Amino acid sequence: MDTFEIILALAERFGLMVGVVFLVMTVTPVQRMDFTRVESRSRTLMIMLLFGLFGILGTYTGNSVFQSVANLRAMVVITGGLFGGPVVGLGAGVIAGAHRILMDLSGFSAWPCGIATALEGLAAGLVGMWLRDRAMNWRIAASLAIAGEAVHMGLILILSRPFDEAVELVRLIAPPMLLVNSVGAALFVEVINIFSRDRERRESLHAQLILDIANMSVSYLRSGLSRQSAEATAEIIHHRVGVAAVAITDAKNVLAHVGAGADHHLAGREIRTSATREVLRTGRAVFLHSAEAIGCNHDDCPMTSGVIVPLMKNDEIIGTLKFYGSAKTPLNGTLFEVAKGLGNLFSTQLELEDIQINEQMLAHAEIRRLQAQINPHFLFNSLNTITSFCRSNAEKARELLMDLSLYMRRNLDLSRGFIPLSEEMEQVRSYLAIEKARFGGRIVVDMDIDEECGAWPIPPLIIQPLVENSIRHGLLARKRGGHVRLSAVREDDCLAVTVADDGVGMDEKTLEKVLSRECVGSRHDGIGMRNCLSRLEHIYGPQYSPEIRSAPGEGTSILLRIPDRS
Repeated sequence: MDTFEIILALAERFGLMVGVVFLVMTVTPVQRMDFTRVESRSRTLMIMLLFGLFGILGTYTGNSVFQSVANLRAMVVITGGLFGGPVVGLGAGVIAGAHRILMDLSGFSAWPCGIATALEGLAAGLVGMWLRDRAMNWRIAASLAIAGEAVHMGLILILSRPFDEAVELVRLIAPPMLLVNSVGAALFVEVINIFSRDRERRESLHAQLILDIANMSVSYLRSGLSRQSAEATAEIIHHRVGVAAVAITDAKNVLAHVGAGADHHLAGREIRTSATREVLRTGRAVFLHSAEAIGCNHDDCPMTSGVIVPLMKNDEIIGTLKFYGSAKTPLNGTLFEVAKGLGNLFSTQLELEDIQINEQMLAHAEIRRLQAQINPHFLFNSLNTITSFCRSNAEKARELLMDLSLYMRRNLDLSRGFIPLSEEMEQVRSYLAIEKARFGGRIVVDMDIDEECGAWPIPPLIIQPLVENSIRHGLLARKRGGHVRLSAVREDDCLAVTVADDGVGMDEKTLEKVLSRECVGSRHDGIGMRNCLSRLEHIYGPQYSPEIRSAPGEGTSILLRIPDRS
């Protein structure tokens, strides 16, 4: 054969080889191999063997010339090295090269060809390790193939004898092998790139579908796993995924079943399928390919395949999510992955439910703690003040008793979530009425509350403790007292509440101590400024942390920004 005929033959067989490689890579077991990265030893070994076998196939696509073979091994081992690094490149090269040597031990070019193949794989692997994510480039692959095949030809000239036959062999096979292997390596790299991009696209679509379903169902699962939340979630999944049926169970009963088989897989009834009970026992997701594997004891059950994944909470199996397929709508591996992804997200959401409940309990406990920290001397002094008015001004005493009653009643009923600003202001006015009766002109309070802010929802016991701190630690520390200014206005999408006094103020060290966590439980500082402020940060986030300004002799100003939670 002349050079042109060798080129045509190699090009023809190259096309066949690429087709075979593409078909092999679409087989399910190979599809499951992640061709975007090589991590574990087992995965590295599998990919090395795969490229080694492709390299052997490249030998059999060649033509016999002078008892040698014009072949396509180089394009395979070079691609393997660029993709998998030195271990994959060298391993694939050794496998393909050893096969070439053993195939023709007596051939005068067997050893040079085998050695060259191993060196090409190793060199490509080193380049792949150096370039990392940039290695899978067709230009790099083509350049390595040209360089590698040039070395290959050089080894034939150096090691093969008789020399004149080696020269004639190189003259015939060098051009076609340089050309076809360089083009082949470039195209082989692009085939793997296409395969990887397709995999990433499919995974992206799966992730988007899972996130869409999770986003629509999160409001239902936030309340826990119940018949109502399970039915709403199953309806969403059935509509979005399009399987024959969707079911959700707890550890014993079917909570919801939407789609085919709903006539006998009834919500509220005990679980019928043996496969579901097995998943609840083992905690392993399963893909069932037959009605027998599902284990439904109903004669006319339409389900022919199923996917069952466990739902977990705090490492305990609390239920299952199930997809069912029928003869018209069979399940596949993609839906298995979608079900596992949804199962993981739902399990996380159910765990967050416990965290939410704990946070609510903690918030209520914190309110009770604040109530317990109310200085008993306030009640004692208030009753003394009211007693003194009983003789001189009975009507005033009656009003103060009503204010004290309102104040105490609200303090005993502040664990019920958010309250309107108007209710908190009533609490503040009741407190101020008693303190003014006690201290007279030493306390002057100016209140400027925008009328449209009265219904704004705020956490209870937030503003009154700050007013109390201003009076007790700011104004009453001076003999002549002072002024407290309280204002509430709407600014953009927030309620801006300012509590400012012209009392003694604080230096930086004192302010830092007041705001420290050690101050939260202090009974000597009344209810505690830090407790109120930390609650705001906890509820709304650090971006709504209060702004505090204070200086000795200039008073203290606190600005709260409260977003609308109605």
